[in-house]
Amino acid sequence: MVKHVILWTLKNEYSKEEKEAIKAEIKAGLEGLAGQIPGLLEIHVNINGLESSNADLMLDSTFTDEAALKGYSVHPAHVAVANGKVRPHTAIRSCLDFTV
Repeated sequence: MVKHVILWTLKNEYSKEEKEAIKAEIKAGLEGLAGQIPGLLEIHVNINGLESSNADLMLDSTFTDEAALKGYSVHPAHVAVANGKVRPHTAIRSCLDFTV
């Protein structure tokens, strides 16, 4: 299996209330991909980081293998969420993919 973990920091231009709404939309969009993409086993988005965090939200997803992760990255449902809900609002993205 392959884990795909991403940390995002939202743009500074948003108020706290706007950030909460954006995080909820990202969570709903990404978690809504469950069952739509071949090889995607689990997908969770954490939007409730502690004050000590230096990122706003985290994607934690599991795939059957590296080929499934590559398929996810170009799958139309994922691309729609990434382009419509994630990329317009994020300033920093850090990713770690690894085999488990």
